[in-house]
Amino acid sequence: MLAVASASRISGRTAGRAVVVRARNAVAVPKPRVSARTIQSIAQTDRDTITRLLYSIGTKREVERHLRIFSSSSHPSQPAKFAVIKIGGAVLDEIDELALSLSFLYRVGLYPVVLHGAGPQLNHIIEREGIIPDYIDGIRVTDAKTLQIARRVFLEENLKLVGALEALGTRARPITSGVFTADYLDKEKYGLVGKITKIDKRPLEASIRAGALPILTSLAESPDGQILNVNADIAAGELAKELEPLKIVFLNEKGGLFHGVTGEKLSVINLDEEYDQLMKEPWVKFGTKLKLREFKELLDHLPRSSSVAVISASMLQKELFTDDGAGTLIRRGYKLFKHNSIEGLGADRFRQVIHDRDPEVLSGFQSVTGVLSEMKNTPYTIYGDEPLDVVAVVSHPPGETPVLTKLLPSRAGVLNNVIDNVFSAIKKDHRRLFWTAQADDENRGWHFERADGSFTRAGKSLFWYGVQDVAEVERIVTEFEQKGRIPRVYLPVGPSSPPHRNAPKTSGAAETPNGTRAYSTAVPRRGATRGYATMVEPAVPTGPVSIEVKRLGLIGARGFTGQALTTLLSSHPYLELSHVSSRQLAGRALYGYTKADIKYSNLSHDEVESMEAAGEVDAWVMALPNGVCKPFVDAIDRGAAKRQSGGAGSVVVDLSADYRFEENWTYGLPGEASQLYGRNAIRNSKRISNPGCYATSMQMLVAPLVKHVAPGVLPTVFGLSGYSGAGTIMVTDPDGAPASAPKVSPESLGGGVRPYSLTGHIHEREAGHHLSRLLPSNESGMKIAFIPAVTPWFSGIISTASIPLRDRMSAKEVAALFAERYHGEPLVRILSGVPSLHDIENKHTWSVGGFQTSSEGDRVVIVGGLDNLLKGAATQCLQNLNIALGYDEFAGIPTA
Repeated sequence: MLAVASASRISGRTAGRAVVVRARNAVAVPKPRVSARTIQSIAQTDRDTITRLLYSIGTKREVERHLRIFSSSSHPSQPAKFAVIKIGGAVLDEIDELALSLSFLYRVGLYPVVLHGAGPQLNHIIEREGIIPDYIDGIRVTDAKTLQIARRVFLEENLKLVGALEALGTRARPITSGVFTADYLDKEKYGLVGKITKIDKRPLEASIRAGALPILTSLAESPDGQILNVNADIAAGELAKELEPLKIVFLNEKGGLFHGVTGEKLSVINLDEEYDQLMKEPWVKFGTKLKLREFKELLDHLPRSSSVAVISASMLQKELFTDDGAGTLIRRGYKLFKHNSIEGLGADRFRQVIHDRDPEVLSGFQSVTGVLSEMKNTPYTIYGDEPLDVVAVVSHPPGETPVLTKLLPSRAGVLNNVIDNVFSAIKKDHRRLFWTAQADDENRGWHFERADGSFTRAGKSLFWYGVQDVAEVERIVTEFEQKGRIPRVYLPVGPSSPPHRNAPKTSGAAETPNGTRAYSTAVPRRGATRGYATMVEPAVPTGPVSIEVKRLGLIGARGFTGQALTTLLSSHPYLELSHVSSRQLAGRALYGYTKADIKYSNLSHDEVESMEAAGEVDAWVMALPNGVCKPFVDAIDRGAAKRQSGGAGSVVVDLSADYRFEENWTYGLPGEASQLYGRNAIRNSKRISNPGCYATSMQMLVAPLVKHVAPGVLPTVFGLSGYSGAGTIMVTDPDGAPASAPKVSPESLGGGVRPYSLTGHIHEREAGHHLSRLLPSNESGMKIAFIPAVTPWFSGIISTASIPLRDRMSAKEVAALFAERYHGEPLVRILSGVPSLHDIENKHTWSVGGFQTSSEGDRVVIVGGLDNLLKGAATQCLQNLNIALGYDEFAGIPTA
């Protein structure tokens, strides 16, 4: 059986200005008061307009994905994480184009750290004054006279750029000193030239927090205050090492690096794989060699997610916001290997990759041992990279066509484009190749781009390259099927239309009217997109994504769930926590939230009503005990009715059980587990009840099998929960101040478990109530038998479901139902074995596995689990908030 792992989507990669017109002789009138909310709305409109303009250089999905990547890279505690942009002196001569490009970034809420040189300008002035520039090893020798001129030139160019930005309505702050500390590089040899020893990033971060782009020069100071000249490229590199930005951009007048023989622009350079060979090329010399050496030294000090782009100012937007880019992208890449035996790679390492990534193993259709046994049937080669971010297996019996039997990328392998490098290595060794993928594979386009042809049958797509004759394709496929090298679903069924290599690419399998074999075709590949080494777009379609900053009020923040939510909100790119309310902790500092210093308040119902009426909050979260929420919701409803701006008011997400059975509230279980309360319902709702932790896991365990449950018999779920699920009580800390403590301590459990609420648990009724809505209208409601128990571990729920079946089913068939139901859900993990606490605790996902059926096939046992404080509460709450507020569903939620 061939298997291609489905990672998240494989992808490679006119400035607006606000103009205010005033009539010169207009009659003076009092200026209307403009609220912060109005200003924010205007800024958002500006950003939206410019975002739409970006669609002219790339697809909407590309642009929104990259905006999301870049916007989420910055954090209030480290605001300078987006990009370092180094501007060459020659680029400063095109200052209007440069200012427009930088202003463009500013208008969409991105704040790069900008550092410029001024070499050509400096040379022009010192030559005019009769000083001949002197260089040693490419470094400008700087005497006192040269430094005096350099300081003047740097200041002039800096102010010129700041002025150009300000003229476009972009706030910018000149920073000409105080960032770089340096020692003399070699005073006798180079004069007043510095080697940077320390970087103070506080002026940069202060500028960004104040809403201004920091514009730096490459002048440094020695510890005793002597101004020293530093090469701008080197200064940019040292700055990048300190800030570790997502992008490092070098703007030059050529727009990239070029091959010295062919003259073609180099689109991508993967240093780990190509550096040694590049440095041996005869055309790589002088400045090119120096640049490559500097880039490698820089990237060796940075995370692998960092990259360097060399680009012109006019193409900066295309470089940053499209998959293809426009300049030269330099990244570390990975060294590749190939082995002809598992032992050459390491049996344990290879087994772990199969266990963790092989879709056949994860879905329960095959075991790791079965995969290894199949590999022994033919000679094979294992391809991959050193950290095993991508592993591929090619079967190649002598005299037969090779088959790519496994292609297993990790998330990092997709992000960093390692999968393309590995595929290129395979293509060098094999002039022809066949492989398969699921017909509904979300990465199907990637396979099409690399294939000369393909056809689809029975849910699988067969791809190949290197074979042009249709009759030969038929012969090879028949031979494969007869020898068991691919599934027999590809055998011809009656006359068929051949798959033509140059036919238009179809979005799915084409069905012929006479029942012949369905097929689809692929156009020849036009060249790989190079991609960003940052993150992958979630597989779940999210619709238009907002980047407007909005405010959240949290009522009842002292419990474990409130603490988990505040921690998550610290990493949210747009949602700001503005109010936290707790009667017992009023006046004390909120811990776990890093965007701002916030203290607990004790909001009354009247205060909540007034805040809602004034539009001070965009969303409320109720983290209160059961039965306490209603007066606050009523206050919000009254406040919303008083809003002068009209509308339905704020979004409310209730974490208690108070509204989970209310018909006028949306039950917030995102995804396919609930077809009635799916993402569209949440997106259009202002009142959302967050599901219970046990109830979430129960519904996701039973939902794929609802229509297969034996009539008249109850599915039984036994749930084990960490003691944090029992909630908190108020105690007094050693200083006499109020503090939260768990209601149930591990000591009180004596190392064992304590069953409780043996019948009638509220989550039992909740799960049955909502699962019933998945049944046909003519069937009676679903009921669940649920037995919970509390355990000595802190957080994490393990639920074991025993489900009687209407008809006989195999474990593989059950696993296939789950794979189909939860396909493409980033927060669902389908495991080959039984989920353990390690798979659940502190994770934002729901995990399921251990599919087993009875010997008669009339009962299935499945194990699922989640962290009760995260996916069972805070994470799911943030999903609901994101959807309802128009954000990307997974903003602020780690999905790796």
